[in-house]
Amino acid sequence: MSAGATARLFVAVDPPATVREQLAAAALTGHRRRGAAAPLRVLEPQALHLTLCFLGARPVGEIEVIGAALSACTAHVAELSLGAPLWLPPRGPRALAVEVRDSGEGLARLHRSVSDAIARATSWEAERRGFKAHVTVARTRGSVASRRDSAPSWPALPATPQASFTPTSVVLYRSWLSPAGASYEAIATRGLAAFDW
Repeated sequence: MSAGATARLFVAVDPPATVREQLAAAALTGHRRRGAAAPLRVLEPQALHLTLCFLGARPVGEIEVIGAALSACTAHVAELSLGAPLWLPPRGPRALAVEVRDSGEGLARLHRSVSDAIARATSWEAERRGFKAHVTVARTRGSVASRRDSAPSWPALPATPQASFTPTSVVLYRSWLSPAGASYEAIATRGLAAFDW
């Protein structure tokens, strides 16, 4: 591997398999209602996650350091619940997502803890935009993805599944891009139960 090799990385919380399956099923139902011509690619359940920090392209040599930095992250995250569907970003949407509600603010604290730990361990700088907890369930394709106006005026989505979960770990992922879409490789996992609140 060359000295300048990079890896596309992010840190996430994984909802349980049952919640991911409910989200994917709801997105697929909504997609079918719009018809096959709708420019959406519904994601597979195993690809669904809640991103805490998107790190972008980082030197491969930092992977171990970033994984170790997750051990310094502390925050008690209580039960999270699924909210309403939303288009992201609001202007020129490229993704259909479901908001995640965090009444105890623990997820926001975990986001800050992870961001701060990675920034201390590497030269990475956190994004300036605010943290918006969500799970992306589908991506747009074709001309809709490049529009600069408001969200597409497609029919309303089916109701978001009424589901909740409590995060048990944070995961460092490597994203592999291909014409068929991204695939994700878990590189390091740190259990939240092991953290000292």
